[in-house]
Amino acid sequence: MTDANDPIDVARRFIDALNVADEAGVRAVYHPSARIWHNFDDKVQTVDENIETMKFVHGKLKNLNYDVTRRIAFPDGFVQQHILRGTLASGDPFALHACAICQVENGRITELEEYLDTAQARALFA
Repeated sequence: MTDANDPIDVARRFIDALNVADEAGVRAVYHPSARIWHNFDDKVQTVDENIETMKFVHGKLKNLNYDVTRRIAFPDGFVQQHILRGTLASGDPFALHACAICQVENGRITELEEYLDTAQARALFA
């Protein structure tokens, strides 16, 4: 049995939805006013903007999969290391290592901070 308020369960539901570009599933995990921040531009995205990013990435990669390498819960959230993997249109493999720190309230992500190396992301924009 899962606990919808457990940060690890929230993390699992979130990644499961991201892996298949399940917009409704992603929205169900995010609090409607969630703030999504990335280290590379120091800007905050809304849920809608983040959904558009998800669609963009899915449009660029085949066989997209978030390979979770480490996940640690704390009382009001979780930290997760993952590798976004997929296949580029050229047929080349793609891998982007990232770390996300998420705040969770009542079973929903209220804040997500993601750290990644933009050099690894360049292939998505080629």
